[in-house]
Amino acid sequence: MKIENPLAFSFVMQDEIYLLAKDKMSYPAKAEPKSIPVPVSGTPAATFNYLGENKKQFLVMAHYPGLEFMAAEHQAALESTLKRLGLGLPDVAIVNRATYPEITFEQLLDSFTPQTLLIFGHSALPGGIEAPEFNKPVNLGECNTLFTHSFNDLMESNENKKAFWEQMKQL
Repeated sequence: MKIENPLAFSFVMQDEIYLLAKDKMSYPAKAEPKSIPVPVSGTPAATFNYLGENKKQFLVMAHYPGLEFMAAEHQAALESTLKRLGLGLPDVAIVNRATYPEITFEQLLDSFTPQTLLIFGHSALPGGIEAPEFNKPVNLGECNTLFTHSFNDLMESNENKKAFWEQMKQL
């Protein structure tokens, strides 16, 4: 049997192999294994443009047509709320559903594996799920989910803000 790559010996033989000095010169110092493309079955996972780094697997769904993520004043209010919970922008992923109108709940689970999902308003609801009761945390799969009013509705009503804050503390 002729082996051209010395790394291949480790797959064939369990014992260590020692080369003589003259044999070492005939092989490169470090042989790189060749990669073999592996066919992928199924549909590839969707890729999304989102704000944050998703370090705590906390997904925020919003709906802002014409904007990349959120209105600046709403983002500032959300960041303030997150800060009071001991979280920051790097801990979450904010996805603007207006950018992805065909997005499904399953695609979000596959791409973000969220442990917590916060949905701001009916327009931000991903496809494939029914609207849960407002400001009542529910479990959707293994994801703790809070469906609340849109940010516009939250900013207009102190009652809505209070109800939202009470549920956010429990997430």
